[in-house]
Amino acid sequence: MLNLDFTDEQEMLRDTVRGVCATSSPLAVVRELEDDPTGYPADLWKQLAQLDLIGLLLPEAHGGSGMTLLEGVAVYEELGRSLAPTPHFVTAVMAGGVLARAGSADQQAAWLPRIIAGDAILTPAWLEPENGFGPKGVQLRAEPDGDGFTLTGAKRHVAFAGAAAALLVLARTGDAPGDVDLFLVDPAAEGVTLTQQHSISSDTQFRVDLDRVRVTPADRVGPAGSGWSTWDAQMHEGIILLAAQAVGGARHALEITVQYAKDRHQFDKPLGAFQALAHYLADAATTVDGAETLVHEAAWAAADGRDIGKLAPMAKLFAGQTFRDVTAMAQQVFGGIGFTLEFDIQLYFRRAKQLQITWWDTRYLEELVAAAVLD
Repeated sequence: MLNLDFTDEQEMLRDTVRGVCATSSPLAVVRELEDDPTGYPADLWKQLAQLDLIGLLLPEAHGGSGMTLLEGVAVYEELGRSLAPTPHFVTAVMAGGVLARAGSADQQAAWLPRIIAGDAILTPAWLEPENGFGPKGVQLRAEPDGDGFTLTGAKRHVAFAGAAAALLVLARTGDAPGDVDLFLVDPAAEGVTLTQQHSISSDTQFRVDLDRVRVTPADRVGPAGSGWSTWDAQMHEGIILLAAQAVGGARHALEITVQYAKDRHQFDKPLGAFQALAHYLADAATTVDGAETLVHEAAWAAADGRDIGKLAPMAKLFAGQTFRDVTAMAQQVFGGIGFTLEFDIQLYFRRAKQLQITWWDTRYLEELVAAAVLD
């Protein structure tokens, strides 16, 4: 039977993550790390490792906890609430998840224990300049070279690449749309150039240029030609966690806005007493609750082994839009000061927009939902 309530153990997990974020990644630290080339507090990463939270979703055989997306949602709602700058998603969810799903025994033994222990950051190099989110968007070429390949092309929006021990690069090995493979690449290898980018959320992203970078058969993750199917399956699980992150951020943004509407007075009464503002806040509370329900349903479906081909993109689409809309409304309630750097709400607004347009944007998510509905 469908049950969207967290268990006592999941609530304890949520409380643990909230405490760790409050101690190791308060908003003062978030501000300090904006546009930082490393991009995350070492103390937070260490705490997550010690609490077995990096390996929460990774296999027990390699030291992980083997938990489900329901536990992942509990964690990510708190990461979103605190805006914690952490490579958890790119490393433990995407790169680690791909290795757990398709990596060879040697690759798993080499990387998963290091990821789980917090000793290695891995990050996907996926998106390309002027290309889309689907398989045709991968145009970086993997040209045969002896028993291996050489990679030539550019990637952008590669999170935490400056701190990465390896890049998980999506590369085209043929002309059919799905002819995509995954390769592990050393960011210090000859021919790899990292250039830091600056985004609306001031997070840590890099452009990665590869000029005839050689990889061996041992660097390929999964069988030949399986890269996109592996990536797509992992993305469907990953975006549920990003949707949970959006819900956590939206809920906290709403909480601080409601408090401001109670505390700030105009014409001898609090802002919340004005009907127009009260209705904005009521609408926001409704959409945040709706987004949370949808995210929990998607996580429950994944944990129960059900198809998430429609639910996952719906969750990310709706939660991302909710996070953006709630923070935009919040800035209007705060007024002009809401746009100033001294106030926290602008931190949430900028990250809401960044989350909405990355890791499958609105248009691509709508196409996935439409295909699920119409097909």
